[in-house]
Amino acid sequence: MPQDPQPLSPQDALVATMIATSVSDEDIRTSELVTIERIVNHLPVFADYDVDHIRTMATMVFDLFEEEDGIDALFGLVDEALPEHLHETAYALCCDVAAADGRLTEEELRMLQEMRYQLDIPRLNAAAIERGARARHLTV
Repeated sequence: MPQDPQPLSPQDALVATMIATSVSDEDIRTSELVTIERIVNHLPVFADYDVDHIRTMATMVFDLFEEEDGIDALFGLVDEALPEHLHETAYALCCDVAAADGRLTEEELRMLQEMRYQLDIPRLNAAAIERGARARHLTV
């Protein structure tokens, strides 16, 4: 559970889902961390977010992933904190993090699939979001 006595903010939930995507394959790549930092520093949804809180969210996610039902607990926290109109935003951000290193592992794909389910993202919408992430992260 989170160390912070306050409930998660919507921005905390977005950060937590991005971190969860990054750690899902147990290989946290620098490119994924840089992507999370870039997203938090540049997107309007994070305009008032304290970037130092990223570390708190990372610790929370790491702690939850140590528990047997940690992923379910994470999604429970995210469900409480994240308004429905930000569900597709969360999925899009997670797709960007997963694509940041130029490869998708089976674990990352399973995490994205679970996020689609938990966030109730329609398959067609998810495909469009995934296609956009792929296009943004292609190399020459």
